[in-house]
Amino acid sequence: MNTSLRENTLQMLNKVPEVTLYFWIIKIMCTTVGETAADFLNADLHFGLTGTSIVMSILLAIFVIMQLRRNKYVPWLYWVVVVLVSIVGTLITDNLVDNFGVALETTTIAFSLALLATFAAWYASEKTLSIHSIFTKKRELFYWAAILFTFALGTAAGDLAAEGLSLGYAKSVVIFGSLIGIVTIAYYGFKVNAVLTFWIAYILTRPLGASLGDYLSKPIANGGLGLGAAVTNMIFFSAIVGLVIDLTVTWQDMRGHAASDAISSRSP
Repeated sequence: MNTSLRENTLQMLNKVPEVTLYFWIIKIMCTTVGETAADFLNADLHFGLTGTSIVMSILLAIFVIMQLRRNKYVPWLYWVVVVLVSIVGTLITDNLVDNFGVALETTTIAFSLALLATFAAWYASEKTLSIHSIFTKKRELFYWAAILFTFALGTAAGDLAAEGLSLGYAKSVVIFGSLIGIVTIAYYGFKVNAVLTFWIAYILTRPLGASLGDYLSKPIANGGLGLGAAVTNMIFFSAIVGLVIDLTVTWQDMRGHAASDAISSRSP
């Protein structure tokens, strides 16, 4: 590999964090914020579903462009994009269901197919779905497209389980949490493919976070704890900020990349 290509590869790899416990904790909290922030802006601040969707979509476009223009992983920017994708993914599903009357079963199937199509196109083009090999703009765009569809799918699946199937928010949290536990056992205990288990877990964290957010924020009469969207959003957003600051200082989610950089810098 020539020097310029190697340097470009390392720079792009540095834009994606290592998949650590930090990663999963922040990811789940981002999904919760995505659910509660959309509700807070829509209902509490009276932006309305359409107004909230327009504002959040514009913000997402701005920060995605900023993310794409960076040459290395920047914790605060990466996680801002994840939070915004979570909110917009929620709003896409909410618009289809509330404004256009599309059934949750239909949106769940539709977004499942859209995600599969994204994975198929990504693999056909790049021969990999691993997030550790994202060193071109094309792969990064596939990555963010897949993440958007996982959030939209997770919102639809979470609402379908909790509301459409009348399981309730608490039971949905237990169900999706248990499924993530099974995937974890499959990976660590039975050495199931890392890329496959990563994406399955990534998809499942969305309905888990959405159900958790609804359980905490919804009124007691509706099966929640009654904390409200504003309080729930503030708690989780503050926790995300704290963890991202810690990552910025300690580089806990960059140690694998740092080792890779050190090894490659010594290569001829």
